Amino acid sequence: MARTGSGKTAAFLIPMFEKLKTHSAKAGARALIMSPTRELAMQTLRFTKELGKHIGLSAAVILGGDRMEDQFSAMHSLPDIIIATPGRFLHVVMEMKLKLSSLQYVVFDEADRLFEMGFKEQLDEILRRLPESRQTLLFSATLPKQMVEFAKAGLNNPTLVRLDVDNKLSDQLKTAYFYCRSVEKPSLLLYLLKSVVKPFEQTVVFAATKHHVELLSMLLNSADIKNTFVYSSLDASARKINIAKFQHKRVNVLIVTDLAARGIDVPLLDNVINYNFPGKPKLFIHRVGRVARAGRSGTAYSLVCSEEIPYLIDLHIFLGRPFQHVPAEGKKKAEETSDEDGLFGSVPSSLIDVWQDTLSRWHTENIDIQNMMQVCEKAYKQYVKTRPPPAGESVKRMKELDNGALNIGVHPIFCDHISKNDQKRADFMNALHKYKTNLTVFEICANNKSTKQLEMMKEKRRHHDRTIKQTITKKEDKIAEQEMRKVDANPESSVTVADDADDQANIEDVFSSVVVSKPSKKAFVKKMKNAKSAKSVKDEENYVQYCPADYNSEKSLNIENNFHNEATACGFEVTGDEVNQMQKMQYKMKWDRKKKKFLSKNAVLSKEPKKVRTESGALIPASYKSNFYEQWKKHNKIEEQEDDDDGGEIIPVKMETESAAAEEKHIRVFGLNKRRMGKPDEDTPNALGNKKRRFKNKERKNAQQILKSRRVKAQKQSYQKYRQQENLKRKKKNKKNSK
Repeated sequence: MARTGSGKTAAFLIPMFEKLKTHSAKAGARALIMSPTRELAMQTLRFTKELGKHIGLSAAVILGGDRMEDQFSAMHSLPDIIIATPGRFLHVVMEMKLKLSSLQYVVFDEADRLFEMGFKEQLDEILRRLPESRQTLLFSATLPKQMVEFAKAGLNNPTLVRLDVDNKLSDQLKTAYFYCRSVEKPSLLLYLLKSVVKPFEQTVVFAATKHHVELLSMLLNSADIKNTFVYSSLDASARKINIAKFQHKRVNVLIVTDLAARGIDVPLLDNVINYNFPGKPKLFIHRVGRVARAGRSGTAYSLVCSEEIPYLIDLHIFLGRPFQHVPAEGKKKAEETSDEDGLFGSVPSSLIDVWQDTLSRWHTENIDIQNMMQVCEKAYKQYVKTRPPPAGESVKRMKELDNGALNIGVHPIFCDHISKNDQKRADFMNALHKYKTNLTVFEICANNKSTKQLEMMKEKRRHHDRTIKQTITKKEDKIAEQEMRKVDANPESSVTVADDADDQANIEDVFSSVVVSKPSKKAFVKKMKNAKSAKSVKDEENYVQYCPADYNSEKSLNIENNFHNEATACGFEVTGDEVNQMQKMQYKMKWDRKKKKFLSKNAVLSKEPKKVRTESGALIPASYKSNFYEQWKKHNKIEEQEDDDDGGEIIPVKMETESAAAEEKHIRVFGLNKRRMGKPDEDTPNALGNKKRRFKNKERKNAQQILKSRRVKAQKQSYQKYRQQENLKRKKKNKKNSK
């Protein structure tokens, strides 16, 4: 268990190379790496080739969406390492009746994503086919309870290695939250990219939908900011080109959606800008986890409007950090703030007024921007409908802030960008915003004719002044109590210790040993002492909490126990970036032909599909067994040899495939860049019969061979000329006879 970007890929590749050493002539693969997505699998293959190019091991990639014929050929070539996604790999295993008895090293990369995307049944079935003598490794950034259940069922004497468990975010990562109106977000983004972010730094901008991505790209192009963009429905070739532009630093700004950002590997990323604040805390961690990797520093900027403040409070609860905003007391107070990290502050209107005017001019002059803005407004309405709602407590706290007129001061980042006059203007606007007169319209416009109304208001004040004062006193006492709690006990420590204490009770029952990094252990002990002193009033032995201590963390992870619920909501934290994808997530009615009535779409999808029982007794979808492999063997005239000891494992056989290039796509021999082939003099069975063929000698010809080939060629050419002349004579004779 380690934070995103801490080098987990190298942590399982290097021991794998040490264990496998060199290519083995035995049948079957010896290492298996499971990845949740195609992009991550291809990224793992690239790292495998780079790290192991001098070892001589071969690797095959089994991914959904590729031709199964090529994957059968890849498995027949006996690779040492298999990198696969769970669904397609189980399909290939079922078709070829593999038992995987030769596997020694199994890796589940990004294990939390594997379970979140609904692969638990496939993983369980694959695990049943693995030998007991193998070594199993699960790498993850988080540890949801479903992974602990998986460890209970399938692992023997597991050891948990936890690195940086105290912090869900990197220590080198700085976060900044800017409060603005939703209309001001485009102008604020342009100002950040022009004035705050340095020109040579690489920045990723996350937007809600693909329409927002296209709009932002148009605005940045108009502002002479080189950028590129990626979203889910973008053409595959265009996607590769745009990502390559960003990776090779031809452009320094990449605009993406959450759905399209998976698998994009940019190791040296400097900044992340959340144009639309994420609806789930874990999605925020996955976004900003791309920054501040391998000891580098980075910054995450978030643009937050009033309706997104509850999600910001949810994030702070999940991280166990206090929600702090900049007090509206002038520039000096903002500059005196010692720690700028994690502050929620406003943006001076004087900084973005110029860009606001420029955007309004572009809106009137450019019809494309005008139309795209209208499309984005409609798309955002669909996005809000499908976005998960915030917690009730966060909404309540946001209303308390709103009742206090939401007086947020200027963020310290902008203190150097504004002058004294701008600060005076901001202070005046805050004072005007806070101003509330004590007189009503009856008292302001009082005259001789309105004495009755004036007396009525005076009587009302006498009656309600006491209640108003009591309410104000209660609010002030509540704020003072919260400040005292911050001083006495850090909320971060209490939340973290409570979560860790509850997790530790479950983890110790499952894992035989737990290895924790030394710096994290010291910080954990200190926080325990502070937490005990803060909770000394409670009876620790008999006190029962009304909810689990890890309630907020598990709720943010949003892991369900039912597989079908996970499959229908596999994108639990990622909202689609198109309207049709958003509509798929909503409840709809669908006509059931058997029951002759309308049913909810989820009810129809949750029906049990046809299943078959495997050798281990587990039920899996029947689509995994279609006899496609038998048809492929007949078509290619391949006769497999089976080993009685292995019970169905593939034995090396020389065979010819339809496409050597397709097979080359899946098989790689590191350091050689070519397929393993037999010796030139080796005999191999031909696919058309029992005839034998030899590999052609591809060495250079000597002088005699060249002379001989030229003579043969000259004889052929002379004979062809002779035949042409004879044919012409015959045609002339035929014409004369016909006349």
